[in-house]
Amino acid sequence: MNVLRVFIGSPCGLNLRNILWHGFASPQEIPVKYCSMLLFLTAGLGQLLKRYLVQNKFSLVHRPYITFSNLEELDIFPDINYEVLSLTEELAKRSSFVLKIMLPFWISALTAFRQHRYADCITLLLPQLETGLRLLFTTVNKCPSRLLTAEPSSLYTTLDELTALPEVSLMACTGSRPSALSMINGFAAGDLAVSLQMLAKQLTDEEINQLPLILGEPAVEFLWDFLNHQEGPRVRDHLSHGEISLNEFPREIANQILGFAIILLCRFSEEEEFVTLKEHTAIKLLITCANCYSSRFHPIARLKKQVLECMKSISSWSELPVVSKEQIQAITGYKRCTEMQELVSLITGILSQLQHHLPSSCYILDDPLNNLLTEELLTELCGMQIRTLYCPRSLLEVLVVLRQIGAQCHQVSEQVIVCTEMRYKQWVNKTLHSRQRHNYLRMLKSVKFLSPVLRLILVLITLELNNIHAICQENPFEYQQYLKFLKSILQYTENLVTYTSPEKNKWDETGQLTYRALIKMKTFNERKLTLMQLATQKKMS
Repeated sequence: MNVLRVFIGSPCGLNLRNILWHGFASPQEIPVKYCSMLLFLTAGLGQLLKRYLVQNKFSLVHRPYITFSNLEELDIFPDINYEVLSLTEELAKRSSFVLKIMLPFWISALTAFRQHRYADCITLLLPQLETGLRLLFTTVNKCPSRLLTAEPSSLYTTLDELTALPEVSLMACTGSRPSALSMINGFAAGDLAVSLQMLAKQLTDEEINQLPLILGEPAVEFLWDFLNHQEGPRVRDHLSHGEISLNEFPREIANQILGFAIILLCRFSEEEEFVTLKEHTAIKLLITCANCYSSRFHPIARLKKQVLECMKSISSWSELPVVSKEQIQAITGYKRCTEMQELVSLITGILSQLQHHLPSSCYILDDPLNNLLTEELLTELCGMQIRTLYCPRSLLEVLVVLRQIGAQCHQVSEQVIVCTEMRYKQWVNKTLHSRQRHNYLRMLKSVKFLSPVLRLILVLITLELNNIHAICQENPFEYQQYLKFLKSILQYTENLVTYTSPEKNKWDETGQLTYRALIKMKTFNERKLTLMQLATQKKMS
């Protein structure tokens, strides 16, 4: 335990893991004996664990490694070939983004990529990206003292939200500097330095962080997507905590992070060299892709994707197999829908309220249910740009509820698809008894109004999303009222999930439930309390 405290675990020890992972130590500063010690220590811990398991007759089951799903979403930059790698090596030698003492790490990272050792490449590259960004951060914010210092009373500059590191006083980028490991002085274990997240919007209440402004929104969005957002790959977290199989680290992710690193090397090179380099076809393509990047893992981006996937699911209802009208009419005792017209009228009324907030191409008077509530409309609405950086807490809270509503709508759709296919198959095979046949027909009746209602909710979600920043104008009372309205819609969709589940099959009740929900939507719209209406009022004023 004492050896672990000295080498890794205690702020008053060497703290090798943090110093290396945050890019504070150059290759020359880590003695070979430290590497040897850690290798033997790791092997020794393995022996201790094995002995303990044998003595106590325990078995150790390793948790599964993290696997990156949806790699196509991470496909931003074109494939980096050997020619680009050679250009990058030359660029790293000249770029002001790279500290010269750290150049061996860059060369080793590029060599690892050439040799298809993608985990090694990224393990070497991520701390160097942090070092380069820290250098840029301290330069543009005119605070050179923060480059390589961590004092109990000052902020420690990293890419993390919070870091516990020892008091280290290191000189920065010029030739002579004390060793990172020789400068650790007496430090109380309880006095932990608070880190300053380099991508934060502000340094203090008065000071604006200049780094995001210098990098530009696309670059900051990329960093947040790959490193921070909970639904993103969070490569840095997973890699640093041993949650990824190193032998199976995907080339796709390594390619994207290396591509981003090349962009930073280009941007912070001498002007005349940069002009020559950026004209190279491969580099030019990388720059174009970087300039066009928008967030893919921010809650706003995830909600857009969720809405489109849900709409695609609902649109497939029209292709589901159903019994003919003649077969329905042949069943004695079947009651025709008496509430359908009333529900359709309510939906049409709400649509007329929303019409002024839809794109100008959507002013359609005839059959609005089929001509307005379309996949094309939602695709157009979801294509509108929305700021995602530095969203306030209130906005994120609203996004959580909107996403919950979208998730419930999607679940209803999937349940309808499963039930419709299963019941039709049973109908054809004549395995439904009388009660089940009537229940099946009630389901078909409900589906006729559930489709436009769910599509209406998706349109409402997307319109509110496109005006989401208007939430910042709400006073606390209005905000709570708005949140209450959204939660009432969420409650409706949750009940709908329950009623349309195979276990419940309460199709008649869905009509009454839907009627009450539509009345709430109509009333709330009439009171002009939605975000789209608030944004419109602001524009008019």
